[in-house]
Amino acid sequence: MQKTNGGFLISKIKQVQGRVFAHILAQHGIDQLNGAQGRILHVLWNHDNIPISDLAKSTGLAKTTLTSMLDRLADTGYIQRQTDKKDRRKINIRLTDRAVSMKNQYQTVSQQMSDIFYKGFSNREIAEFESYLDRILTNLTRKEREQ
Repeated sequence: MQKTNGGFLISKIKQVQGRVFAHILAQHGIDQLNGAQGRILHVLWNHDNIPISDLAKSTGLAKTTLTSMLDRLADTGYIQRQTDKKDRRKINIRLTDRAVSMKNQYQTVSQQMSDIFYKGFSNREIAEFESYLDRILTNLTRKEREQ
């Protein structure tokens, strides 16, 4: 069997990326958010007022982790929990004006990260690389469901 380092490299990239991202966020005055909280806001900027279960699927965060992140985002005034008007058993998550107002600034930071990630890559290489990552994610998600 061929020795592979993909999982190790992905883990290492995640760690380094987190530190670089935090530094760039701080440069833009967004030092009160961590990467996972930013992912939550990113999903909500695209699909606001959604159930926690949908947010968990979209962010890839476990519901227990997501709940504590949502608590912090609510405490700092970025999100609100709201009872669904059609089904009172459901709680939807929606952005506050504070979170909506920082969308453009956060997108600027995200673009900087993309520029760093893909420096020296052609568009074809980026598409190919991301297709491989999608396949890995699909494999892992399928395995997780089996457990």
